[in-house]
Amino acid sequence: MNVGGHRITNVELSTAVEAVGLQEVATFRASGNVIFSSPRRSTERLASDIETGLLETLGYAVPTFLRSGEEIRAIVARRPFSAAAGRVLKGKAQVAFLSAAPGARERQAVLALAGKRDALALEGCELHWLPVGPMSESELDLKEIERLLGAFTVRTTGTVAEIAARHFSA
Repeated sequence: MNVGGHRITNVELSTAVEAVGLQEVATFRASGNVIFSSPRRSTERLASDIETGLLETLGYAVPTFLRSGEEIRAIVARRPFSAAAGRVLKGKAQVAFLSAAPGARERQAVLALAGKRDALALEGCELHWLPVGPMSESELDLKEIERLLGAFTVRTTGTVAEIAARHFSA
């Protein structure tokens, strides 16, 4: 899998995360998704500890996007696009995980990038994207989105739903 622009295995990623002191570490596919439990720490502190630990263990920076099991279930439950949009835009729904919720100016600028071939919706720290077809056919300017919102990571909503079902079912 590609983590921070480098190729590593699930075992290497799990080992690096365990070195931070996290427990019950499990990876999901070769996707960079890691599920774990942790003694109570603030999300910001935990993300910082993980990023520092990954840098020390792997030797390069890896942006970290944390969501609790409750937050993952909430993302799966969201329906940011209308049924009509789903009939027109045939691509797989995507969700981009952000480090923080964008401000009003950034929000407006990102949503203006949607055009007719892609639908975008911002909810909290996630940007939902429904492309016209395969992502490779989209004209959405992901570099501009990153410039406006900072680093992010994208997963299909199907992948997020599988993680929720496998690791966070109620």
